[in-house]
Amino acid sequence: MSDQSMDLYLQQGMHGIRETKPDERRLFLGSLRERVIIALTKGQVLRPKAYDEVIAAIESHSDATLLLNGEIDYSRFSAYIKTANKQGVPFSIVSDQQSDTPLGLILAAKSAVEKASIYVQDDIFERSILKKG
Repeated sequence: MSDQSMDLYLQQGMHGIRETKPDERRLFLGSLRERVIIALTKGQVLRPKAYDEVIAAIESHSDATLLLNGEIDYSRFSAYIKTANKQGVPFSIVSDQQSDTPLGLILAAKSAVEKASIYVQDDIFERSILKKG
């Protein structure tokens, strides 16, 4: 084993495997922007009524994964989780104490979909940090 590969092996052992686009993965709950089908901010998830756009996206993408921000109370995801279960879409609650994201829900494909617009843009989104940035 060469010195370079030994060094890489030791670094990965101490710090974990290097990850591509770590900032992007922190923002998109562990996924990449290119895989996002639809996204809601934390404020949008807190809205009492579920977004029809998200429900429709879950129903039409049974091969996707629903990623839910673990900082938000589980009951706020109820309608989305019920739809995901009905459609056989797996979901995961992402709790990363080391990073803060303004996003509350992501529907992510297994590979790149490169959608131009991934956000449900309403008055709640307009007031979010994403719109200001």
